[in-house]
Amino acid sequence: MPRGDMAKPLLGRRNVESNPDLAPAVGRTIGILGSGDFARSLATRLMYSGFQVVVGSRNPKRCTGLFPSAAEVTGQADAAKKTDVIFVAVFREHYSTLCALTDVLAGKILVDVSNNTEINHHKESNAEYLASLFPACTVVKGFNVISAWTLQSGPRDGNKQVLICCDNQEAKRTVTEIAQVMGFTPVDMGSLSSACEIENIPLRLLPAWKIPVFLALGLFLCFYTYNFIRQVLHPYIWEQKNKFYKIPVEVVNSTLPCVAYVMLSLVYLPGVLAASFQLHYGTKYRRFPDWLDQWLQHRKQIGLLSFFCAALHAVYSLCLPMRRSHRYQLINAAVKQVMEKKTDAWIEEEVWRMEIYVSFGIMALGLLSLLAITSLPSIANSLNWREFSFIQSTLGFIALVVSTLHTLTFGWTRAFDENQYKFYLPPSYTLTLLVPCTVILAKIFFHLPCIHQRLRRIRNGWEKGRYVKFTLPSATGEYSSGESSSNV
Repeated sequence: MPRGDMAKPLLGRRNVESNPDLAPAVGRTIGILGSGDFARSLATRLMYSGFQVVVGSRNPKRCTGLFPSAAEVTGQADAAKKTDVIFVAVFREHYSTLCALTDVLAGKILVDVSNNTEINHHKESNAEYLASLFPACTVVKGFNVISAWTLQSGPRDGNKQVLICCDNQEAKRTVTEIAQVMGFTPVDMGSLSSACEIENIPLRLLPAWKIPVFLALGLFLCFYTYNFIRQVLHPYIWEQKNKFYKIPVEVVNSTLPCVAYVMLSLVYLPGVLAASFQLHYGTKYRRFPDWLDQWLQHRKQIGLLSFFCAALHAVYSLCLPMRRSHRYQLINAAVKQVMEKKTDAWIEEEVWRMEIYVSFGIMALGLLSLLAITSLPSIANSLNWREFSFIQSTLGFIALVVSTLHTLTFGWTRAFDENQYKFYLPPSYTLTLLVPCTVILAKIFFHLPCIHQRLRRIRNGWEKGRYVKFTLPSATGEYSSGESSSNV
């Protein structure tokens, strides 16, 4: 990153003046024990945020050139004496090397920024282990979910949240102020016992994506096998034709839209089930089943995977004419037309079908792109709730309808052609229509005036079988009874 950008404080003087509580934090001396990549990035960010930085290293002469010239690089004992807040940027295995500083570190705030190599690798968290080694110190867990790159580039290009936990409220407040001055958003995670959970967060590989990815892979394998049987195995058995060349591209391209279409419908199916659940019980205060609650929480990931499969389908479709097999088939079709002495192979119905089919496909992909972009946190945070809801709900449903039209124009009348049923199996696109059409019909049903009004009342707090009696005041200002009461 250019040093010119790096030198710009993330929290300007105006912001400090608008928040007087942060003023004492600016200009204070912060210590760092360690000289690795994270320590260097942390020192640079702290210095350009207005802090004085002193770095404690076992080899200060060798590490001096690695840190900004304004940062003081000295021995660990000297660094510990010059500040009350010290970031411990060393691995857990090296904590014991700091035991010689027990007397110097007594009464100081130690900020543990370490992580483990495996989830729950130790019985106790690194922060709790550090606290056991230095009982006279106050240990705060924080900044471990922030990478060295985020520290260098600032929260504009990385995660803004800094998870903090500690048993001492005053120490927690001090570290919180430091994080705010650096431009990050501190999140209070409670006592130091939460450190184990915080340390596991950077080690989890896309935890929210596990179920959606397995769902997408499962659908892909099912539809791929189905298309393989119809497009490759059936011609080989019944016609003795070798169609195995279709496996890498054509069968995959036939499978991807099936997965994308079904995944898109699965984004809006839980909303239909939730609405049915509320209508059935006549309240919004009854908890959804766990499986439905989890499904609702994974809609974003399912939608992004749907967009990914649709984008791959578009790329594969553009590459179909580039294949050598397609060229041979085109030449064979031309030779056959010449042999049959046909001067015009134009079929008006097929031309219109393909024009409409491609047009719907482009519109569907465009709408999916818009949904995917607005689901990104940086874009979603710039939208108000009504704008976000309109894009994700209204335009998302339109995308599902357009995708359905895209699928219907692809099938056209072939769904009624008995030759399309290989091994008595219907075309794959007919199977994909089941869930989306169910969602579309349910959405139309819920928009009927009588149903829509009841559902809106439930979501506004109305409950079936429960009534609240309001007594209206009379014209004289006194509360009357009987006729002026209202039941809601």
